[in-house]
Amino acid sequence: MSLNTKIFSLDNFINKALYDPKNGFYMKKNPFGNKGDFITSPNISILFSEMLSIWTVAFWRNLKCPKKINLVELGSGNGQMIYDMINSFKNFPKFYKSCKFIILEKSPYLKKIQKKKLKKFKVKWIKNLNEIQKGNNIFIANEFFDALPIKQFFKINNKWNERFVKSDKKNNKYFINIDSDIKKIEKKVGFKISNNQKIIEYSPVALKYLKNISKKINNKKGALLIIDYGYLEDSMKDTLIAIRKHKIITHFNEFENSDITYNLNFKLLRKITNILKLKCQGITTQRNFLMNLGIQQRAEIISRNLPFSKKADIYYRLKRLVDKNQMGDLFKVMLITNKKINFKLGF
Repeated sequence: MSLNTKIFSLDNFINKALYDPKNGFYMKKNPFGNKGDFITSPNISILFSEMLSIWTVAFWRNLKCPKKINLVELGSGNGQMIYDMINSFKNFPKFYKSCKFIILEKSPYLKKIQKKKLKKFKVKWIKNLNEIQKGNNIFIANEFFDALPIKQFFKINNKWNERFVKSDKKNNKYFINIDSDIKKIEKKVGFKISNNQKIIEYSPVALKYLKNISKKINNKKGALLIIDYGYLEDSMKDTLIAIRKHKIITHFNEFENSDITYNLNFKLLRKITNILKLKCQGITTQRNFLMNLGIQQRAEIISRNLPFSKKADIYYRLKRLVDKNQMGDLFKVMLITNKKINFKLGF
């Protein structure tokens, strides 16, 4: 290998592209919204955050209304979701008084945006989950896990290879495959991830988060609600893509200035849940989850006395969230709790 050639493992390359303190995609700009690179559900309609608020209060009531509970948003983006949720919680004064709002945020740039947006509320920002004290915790991860770096492995001629990124002296980048000892990987993961697979796609960072969260929700009563791009098949797929200005980027050299993302395999998440001795209460589509919580009825209530143009806008936004051909089926929702809890609302 020449001095000018560099080789990175795929997850290290993604980590550098997204989270490098100086030039990382999430560290230097606000990628959210119509003017950004992609749009998330809370920025489409306030109804999304309102449904999450209703779900959160109902979960708290299921825990017999503890006097102290933490609501932890994992990666808050531009802060819109938690902003709308806190406003909704004011309609539930007992919960509002009991709840401490916490945001886990890695990007100093996004943290500034969040602080400005949330300045009238009492919110605590953390860099590490270990900063959360023992107690009841509800973790909400809306498009959090798909932004974490992944590793990929491919079975070629009955041998497992790991995908790496090679950069030549002209800084052109391309994928290469290097032989891998899959048993070492399986030891780290905790189970035979390669069983009946031709492709393996998983995030070591996500695994760390799940292990950490499992301790928090096992030691007291709590939950992790995951809302993300994903699929339910048993076989894993190569889902790695990059997005910029709402378009998929195909030229690999432009990956570094894009949102590099992937689709979660929810069957894999369920296996990890079992290994961590947690309970998966259910996995469903975003459409089912929101419809079960009453998003349609809420849209009818708030649009009742509005002029046609405003009514049409509310329903257009609702359609984006729940239509099967838009976000409705593309996004999945999964609820993970400790084994003592039974709570199926939304599922």
